[in-house]
Amino acid sequence: MRSPLCNWLKISFFNLLLVSLIGVILRYKIAFSLPFIDQKHLLHSHSHFAFAGWITHTLMVLLAQYLSLHRQDDVFRRYRFLLYANLLTAYGMLISFPIQGYGIWSISFSTLSIFTSYVFAVMYWKDLNRLRLKSISHLWLKAAIFFNVLSSLGAFSLAFMMATKMVHQNWYLIAVYFFLHFQYNGWFFFAGMGLVISRIVPVHNLHNQLKNIFWLFCGACIPAYLLSALWLPMHLLVYWIVVLAAFAQVTGWILFLRLIKKNKQVFTNRFPVSGRWLLLLASFALTIKLLLQLGSTIPSLSQLAFGLRPIVIGYLHLVLLGIISIFLVGYITTLQLIKPVKTMVYGIYILVAGIFINELLLMIQGVAALGYHLIPFINEGLLIAALIMLSGITLMNIRQSKKTSS
Repeated sequence: MRSPLCNWLKISFFNLLLVSLIGVILRYKIAFSLPFIDQKHLLHSHSHFAFAGWITHTLMVLLAQYLSLHRQDDVFRRYRFLLYANLLTAYGMLISFPIQGYGIWSISFSTLSIFTSYVFAVMYWKDLNRLRLKSISHLWLKAAIFFNVLSSLGAFSLAFMMATKMVHQNWYLIAVYFFLHFQYNGWFFFAGMGLVISRIVPVHNLHNQLKNIFWLFCGACIPAYLLSALWLPMHLLVYWIVVLAAFAQVTGWILFLRLIKKNKQVFTNRFPVSGRWLLLLASFALTIKLLLQLGSTIPSLSQLAFGLRPIVIGYLHLVLLGIISIFLVGYITTLQLIKPVKTMVYGIYILVAGIFINELLLMIQGVAALGYHLIPFINEGLLIAALIMLSGITLMNIRQSKKTSS
């Protein structure tokens, strides 16, 4: 009999398959033609479902699993309603956005998704406070759910503009980047760090160092939002605060990597070898991302980055695929929350290869765009990369289906 954790994570991987399938359709429409599909509407479905159905669902499950390690009651039974509610809103957005774009149903499901995250935030915060164990990881997890709630201001602003048809380009971008920043760099990042740190924090001599690292990242998170808005007129003092925030994040990450290196045995003991390479790969991608953010504080580079769509898309996929998705798969398989049998491992290798090819092609496209050059067959190449990722994720899901039926 499969555990509730396994069942919920199986849904996560199925949702990842749906995200990948929509990605293939979007890439096909760009390379060839699908006149009966609205590209923009399907893109909204793709992004909303990736956030709610894949990442947020998986993080909710993993955070509930953390509670179950320290409580006697059935945590998944208590959180079952919220997990189902989040899935309902995710599937609602998956279906309604391709049909109507921003309309009554899609906005309603999006709003219900936000309200679900509010209830989860309150409930989870209280449950953390009730734990006898007071861990430094709780700071990271509380910050994660706070930034998740904060990100909803961007989503509500966006929904209001779409519903009232009062869309101003700058305000639209401000709302989008606000939501993305506090999802990517707040909810996703802090939840992931909280989960990792919860595994290594029992080593008492790391407590103070981990706390300092937390405050560097937490203090930088809100001003770092303006890294996404450097194209706006900005007072010199505000600009230097943004630069300081970028430096603080890089410094915090360097301190964390040094901490891991000095306590390598602790890390290897807490994270078995099976999927550890995925965590290291996600760490490498995160290093690149933080350095790119620091580089974006140079005005000339910032204007180039925000002015070219391939660079923006490449950066967003670096975070969503290269960091968050690889981390989640790595965390689940390393701790054997789902046992990584041979077929699943092959699927993971294929998925990672597809992510690498996708990022490489987007980087080539972005560099070529700087000189206004077109790369022959680049869209077809990106479609092939999307198909490779879909194949890997399909293999991962096929194995899970076989295990269920056996």
